[in-house]
Amino acid sequence: MPSMLAATYRTLGAPFELVEVPVPEPPPGGALVRVHAAGLCRSDWHAWRGHDPVVRQLPHIPGHEFAGTVAAVGEGVRAWEVGARVTAPFACGCGRCPQCASGNAQVCPDQYQPGFHGPGAFAEYVVIPNAETNLVRLPKAVDFAEAASLGCRFATAYRALLHGDQADLQQWDRVAVFGCGGVGLSAVMIASAVGAEVVAVDVNPAALAAARAAGASTALAFADARDLEVDVAVDALGSEATCLAAIAALAPRGRHVQIGLMLGEEATPPVPMDRVISHELKLIGSHGMAAARYPEMLAMVADGRLSPAELIGRRIELDSLAGAMAEFDAGTATPGITVLELVKES
Repeated sequence: MPSMLAATYRTLGAPFELVEVPVPEPPPGGALVRVHAAGLCRSDWHAWRGHDPVVRQLPHIPGHEFAGTVAAVGEGVRAWEVGARVTAPFACGCGRCPQCASGNAQVCPDQYQPGFHGPGAFAEYVVIPNAETNLVRLPKAVDFAEAASLGCRFATAYRALLHGDQADLQQWDRVAVFGCGGVGLSAVMIASAVGAEVVAVDVNPAALAAARAAGASTALAFADARDLEVDVAVDALGSEATCLAAIAALAPRGRHVQIGLMLGEEATPPVPMDRVISHELKLIGSHGMAAARYPEMLAMVADGRLSPAELIGRRIELDSLAGAMAEFDAGTATPGITVLELVKES
């Protein structure tokens, strides 16, 4: 049986190990993807540390943002061929339920999340179920590292801001983005690309500098953001402090979008419903984007209106993963998006 190199941990919070494991077989209806690049996300850290109880079996291979090529397809797959350049959302739909049928596979009640519910993309190969629902074909103009940065943070921010059933951002809107990590910088870039005025808020001067480079017209330390009044506020970090500050920054009839995960003791913040009612505010949750909606985003990347490659702060190999993950503990993670490159493009 052929083997592959993978990064695993045996128990929650345990050190990462590089091990040889069998290459999985694609299930009926699914596909095996050779991973060329994978994004390192704060959500991976939450799962590893046990903050978010989504890992179903240990030892575990994390990694939920990736891009690569189809290596094999399971029985019944007709739409995909070996060698196709692909990516997939982090929340993969079943393809059969009412949510999937309505185009909302990101909230499929029977969704599968690679790198959480099963083995992920911090390995040479990853399995994606229901390939004809969940795989996305990549334009030639979008490289693998850039595509790997899209699957969770960028796609979530894109849908959260631009889709009509979410914030429905308009070019005349003023937007505040609280937290300028990978998803926050994605939100800054997307909002700026459609002409909105963007205020970036963070505690880290390096993150604020990255936000300015991504298109923010104003960058504020968190302590200086008390007097904001904006049309759209995004909590891209996921804490009680950032959530409440974002809601407080809204003008009447403003829209708050919660992208950052709210976990543990932070999961149930005391939302000021009196202000929500008196100001007619909208509170919106955003959980990824279905594969069927990716082409509109990829078109903007391919023609240069969006440049997620500019948000890649560094590119590392699998043997550097443990150190990069530990930076989340220390709060010293490199600004922007970290991408693991398993196959370097020529």
